[in-house]
Amino acid sequence: MIAIDLSGKTALVTGAAGQLGRVMARTLAQSGADVAVHYLSNAAMAEALRDEITDMGRRALTVQADVTDFASVLAMRERLAESLGAPDIVVANAVSQYAWTTILEQEPADFQDQFNTCVMQNVYLAKAFLPTMMARGWGRFIGVNTECSALCNPASGAYASAKRGMDGIYRVLAKEAGGSGVTVNQVAPGWTISDRDRDTDSEAAARYSANVPMRRRGTDQEIANAVLFFASDLSSFITGVYLPVCGGAVMPGI
Repeated sequence: MIAIDLSGKTALVTGAAGQLGRVMARTLAQSGADVAVHYLSNAAMAEALRDEITDMGRRALTVQADVTDFASVLAMRERLAESLGAPDIVVANAVSQYAWTTILEQEPADFQDQFNTCVMQNVYLAKAFLPTMMARGWGRFIGVNTECSALCNPASGAYASAKRGMDGIYRVLAKEAGGSGVTVNQVAPGWTISDRDRDTDSEAAARYSANVPMRRRGTDQEIANAVLFFASDLSSFITGVYLPVCGGAVMPGI
């Protein structure tokens, strides 16, 4: 039997207090990793998740930071270094929320906001944490992208364009860091079922699911499983990948 064991590894999950982030952090901890639980404003959820992880026997830390501000990201790095140590695994999951509309109606500030969250967050995280991974000769840099960056549906302009920019950053980083033993990959969820849907009985979405080959929405755990795969040695010779986890709604060509 093949088991994923991340014992002795430390992971940082940005946006860990969010709907998907908390499941990713929990899954990494269940596989043995110590976890830095990043949050921007939801301290209560971050602290509850930290307590849950420590109850598993792992080390955990909550850390507040604005991932669109380089000084804040560097301060987060120092906080981690003082407690858990430099992370072996970074999961860039934090994303900014905004109201979607057509490009012609979207406020210009929304495009900048998404660029800062989707592109600059990853630039800052790479500058802060990749050098140590590269020096160690092992690391996992994992970004949460989206099916929207491939579908480019109406009203998704700010989000899709920023996530496509993120994709470019990850492909370049994969080539720049690959010789050191660090892998750089992306998980691209579809419209995912989370606790919010379970709490409001809104899991079903017939119109969306009709366009998905598997005829359903994915779950937060299925997204976390893909992140776990990229965090493990099972993916040791895989880098530069944009992996859709969306039931076939996106099928990258060759």
